[in-house]
Amino acid sequence: MAADSGAPGGEEPGPERTADGHHVIIDGRRWRATDPSIPDGFRQELVDELMAARRAVKSSEVDARRRVHDAKTALGERGAPWWEDRTGDDFDERIAAVIRSLTRKREQSSICPSDVARTVGGKSWRSLMTDVRRVAAELADRDEIVVTQKGEPVSIREARGPVRIVHGPKI
Repeated sequence: MAADSGAPGGEEPGPERTADGHHVIIDGRRWRATDPSIPDGFRQELVDELMAARRAVKSSEVDARRRVHDAKTALGERGAPWWEDRTGDDFDERIAAVIRSLTRKREQSSICPSDVARTVGGKSWRSLMTDVRRVAAELADRDEIVVTQKGEPVSIREARGPVRIVHGPKI
């Protein structure tokens, strides 16, 4: 692993990056880099979920590999490249992976649809709220999540105003 990534502003150096910043080089191998537009707080939650999922794989927990895949997809390290167009089925899968990963991480709490949009959308997150709500509706249909408003389950398709998302029985 390289000692210097050329990180600006005195940030802690990380692994060497390719010239375009899309990949990191570790032990001579090229790996897709985490999406740099993810806000630090959400990135840390996703990394925490990834580490917990990896520990679960070692303990043979059911669905642990799915958790790893979701966390890596949410971070932008799998699935459609984060630097390409943010539309289509592959992008919907990233939105779903963020929802699943954050609701697992906040098992005793809930997430806001805007948390998901901020994670996948960078500075243009507001334009993704309709997509996030649509994908959340699909996950709710499969009982992977439950959408609530004022603590009561609601249909995100019909709810107006702020809603919260918690993990469902089939996550």
